[in-house]
Amino acid sequence: MGTLISHSAIETEALGETWGRDAETGLVVGLCGDLGAGKTQLVKGLARGLSIHARVHSPTFTLINIYTGGRLTLFHLDLYRLETYEQILAAGLEEYLQPEGVTVIEWADRWFRAPVKSLKSQVQNRGIEIKEKNASSGVESQHGLPRRFRWVEIETVSETDRRIIYEDIGT
Repeated sequence: MGTLISHSAIETEALGETWGRDAETGLVVGLCGDLGAGKTQLVKGLARGLSIHARVHSPTFTLINIYTGGRLTLFHLDLYRLETYEQILAAGLEEYLQPEGVTVIEWADRWFRAPVKSLKSQVQNRGIEIKEKNASSGVESQHGLPRRFRWVEIETVSETDRRIIYEDIGT
């Protein structure tokens, strides 16, 4: 688990850029944080690290933006307008949990709330690895999460400062 304090949007983008340069196909990044916390800033940097030159913006009304032309394709999902787990499943987004590229999910806690709580409990108890297979998608994962998953929580500390806590879960 890593934690850092970003003092500006530029620093948040720089972190994303570093992650983008190191990203491998199949990575899913789940982002959580309040409105204005910096989720999209992180995605902008990640896209830059993947050598994607398109203008990145949050797909709040379209649910997904797909950016090609870089080292890997970036699938950028935004679940803000989906209020329930059932709505997320009905939107047919499960295919993006095994991306041929990198998937980033803003408001990921709306999709993975129960598995993440289970994960935090397992980590606190020096956990037992639990593998589950999602019946509808066939995705085998730990704690119901994608195989290669980075969980990111962005907390607003001040007008400019953000605490970014992240953890890689899975292989």
